[in-house]
Amino acid sequence: MAEAVLIDLFDLKLNSEENCHQTLLKTLNAIHYHHAAKARFLCIIHCRNMGSERDGECGICELETRNGLSAFMREFEIVSKPSIAVSLYTIKQKIDEKNLSSIKVIVPVHRKTLMKAFIDQFFTEVYSFEFQDLQVTLRDGLLKQSTEINTITAHEQEEIQNEIETYLRSLPAIKGELTTITSPLIPDIFIHGFTTRTGGISYIPTLSSLNLFSSSKRRDPKVVVQENLRRLANAAGFNAEKFYRIKTDHANDVWIMGKKEPESYDGIITNKRGVTIAALGADCIPIVFADPVKKACGVAHSGWKGTLLGVAMATVNAMITEYGCRLEDIVVVLGPSIGPCCFTLPRESAHSFHNLHPECIRLSDSPSPYVDIRKATRILLEQGGILPQNIQDQNQDLNLCTSCHPDKFFSHVRDGLNFGTQIGFISIRE
Repeated sequence: MAEAVLIDLFDLKLNSEENCHQTLLKTLNAIHYHHAAKARFLCIIHCRNMGSERDGECGICELETRNGLSAFMREFEIVSKPSIAVSLYTIKQKIDEKNLSSIKVIVPVHRKTLMKAFIDQFFTEVYSFEFQDLQVTLRDGLLKQSTEINTITAHEQEEIQNEIETYLRSLPAIKGELTTITSPLIPDIFIHGFTTRTGGISYIPTLSSLNLFSSSKRRDPKVVVQENLRRLANAAGFNAEKFYRIKTDHANDVWIMGKKEPESYDGIITNKRGVTIAALGADCIPIVFADPVKKACGVAHSGWKGTLLGVAMATVNAMITEYGCRLEDIVVVLGPSIGPCCFTLPRESAHSFHNLHPECIRLSDSPSPYVDIRKATRILLEQGGILPQNIQDQNQDLNLCTSCHPDKFFSHVRDGLNFGTQIGFISIRE
């Protein structure tokens, strides 16, 4: 049984005759009867611009005050907005507030494909949808209906995308201004930074507000993440159309941009100007690499597994092999990550960090010792030949624990499966 039921009455036009109102109300009453006991959210979508109605016609909102039917209409939440995009996003927020995921959409047959196209943009695989044809006896112009349209043209898809993007761009930033953390070690020939969680439009608490990754397990859709990225690009000065994220596997594979892209990789290197590369992080370390001499750069995602597998030095070695970089010229900056105050591993896994250096763990005799993946990363970089002064892992912002600072950072350990993601990014200025 659906947790939420949406009734699509977009652009509904009723004439003033009583039978039209009674026919619609009979249909709504039947829907209410079948779903009210189980559904936690019953909603009527009415996107018509009420100011454009012609003489002799009225819309769904007018039924709330006609013929003593206001009490019945209050059983439904009515969302009346000027566009489908605004209406569906408003409804999505209400569904997310109630943590619902099973949704039935009752829609006129001729609008089903269009409605599905909007839903595909706004909702991820977290949600399940069931569609039901809206059954209304058509008489006296109650509802204009035709056969189902099974395809959306490229032009219509572009219009849908433009409508959604225009609306999302109009939304105010949440949780304050967009801010990034930069390092003085990286010269101005590069654009770089590490994001915090402020200045985006993601509204779900654990994803709010500058979440920069969408997946099938999260409630933030790609269109919202793309708008967050657009705002970051404008603030930082890079081109969002030439932006590449790592495809995390918690291993040590590195994609050399320009060569065949692997299915997954935890590092990227490039010497192409104007291309921005980014490493994800939500407790794992986003690492940025820069060589101002050879004008090359890289990023890596280093969790505890990637740290032990040497993803940081794998990225360095790829820069040396591909671009002729020298160890003494490469600068490495570790972005915000979980600290040894909050990160534990089972004793068997933590033992590998103890073998690297005893200072990488605390309470080594406990079942779950505390582990310092930042210290381990620095040790491995120095062992690989990176100069100690060319590694930045400590300052008042970079070494803040992501789990300890919910006002600044996302954290998987703290927030659970529906966590948000920050990034470390770098590009060579054009």
